Amino acid sequence: MELVKDIYDASFITHSGTMHTDDIFSTAFLDLYYKNIKVYRTTTIPKDIDKNVIIYDIGRGKFDHHQEDAKKRENGITYCSFGLLWQEFGKDFLKKRNIDNIEEVFTAFDKDLIEAIDADDNGVFPKIEAQYKVKTLSEVFKLFNPGYKSGQDEKEQFIKAVKVAKIIIEEELLSVIGKVIAKKQVLKCLEKKENHTLYLDEYMPYEQTILQEESANDILFVVYPSNRGGYGIKTVPISSEDHNKRLDFPEEWAGLENEELEEKSGIKGLKFCHLTRFLATADTLETAKIVVNKALENYQPKETLAKND
Repeated sequence: MELVKDIYDASFITHSGTMHTDDIFSTAFLDLYYKNIKVYRTTTIPKDIDKNVIIYDIGRGKFDHHQEDAKKRENGITYCSFGLLWQEFGKDFLKKRNIDNIEEVFTAFDKDLIEAIDADDNGVFPKIEAQYKVKTLSEVFKLFNPGYKSGQDEKEQFIKAVKVAKIIIEEELLSVIGKVIAKKQVLKCLEKKENHTLYLDEYMPYEQTILQEESANDILFVVYPSNRGGYGIKTVPISSEDHNKRLDFPEEWAGLENEELEEKSGIKGLKFCHLTRFLATADTLETAKIVVNKALENYQPKETLAKND
């Protein structure tokens, strides 16, 4: 990507001044799609500009979102420039890369990355409750704006930000593709679920699938071969919004490992239990099943609890 000095030398135009996640990622995506683009950043668009020039995040045109009739998603989130450009060119971008499952990847990429960027740029901010500063992707990229008295050059900072955004897009795309592929495998494994547990033949992205599939509403644990050896056993969040666990490991296991944990649990081969009780590890699949059974001893489904009330 090159920032040109003359607007009439540019094939792509966006706004100048303070950079935001939307115009940064839009530029990054366009550069990945068209390759080596020439961009001009400005506050005004000349009336005699070539109609083939792509103008985004400024100008009230096809790839701007500041007009009253801006395009919205079904959930009410307005498409910003990144979202509008993805809707226009995303499928062809994926096709040129010979990516399978284009429709699924196209939709998942928008949902996993672009929608949040669009929402934030439109002033729809997440409600985050934490005792510490949580930096969103938008806040991270605001750091690329020249700092007060820093002497940084605005153009150089924009180029730097676009380079980082391109890396994120590439990594996000690989992640989304992996999730789409994994979903089919997870659904197959769900057909063989047992005792409120999903057993995976290999570790793969599973959480999004089991939080979306009604057939997985009763899943409390996921067991998978660990890349450290043995098996991992993880708890499951209540939902995408509620990260509390559907069921914890026993409180007395918290933070213990090896012989101490084996003695406390009475399970030979139970190697580790995280302090917050979301993860345990076992040396064999058979041991992992014993761990699950032990954790389920005092479990009562919500329906049962409701009847008892």
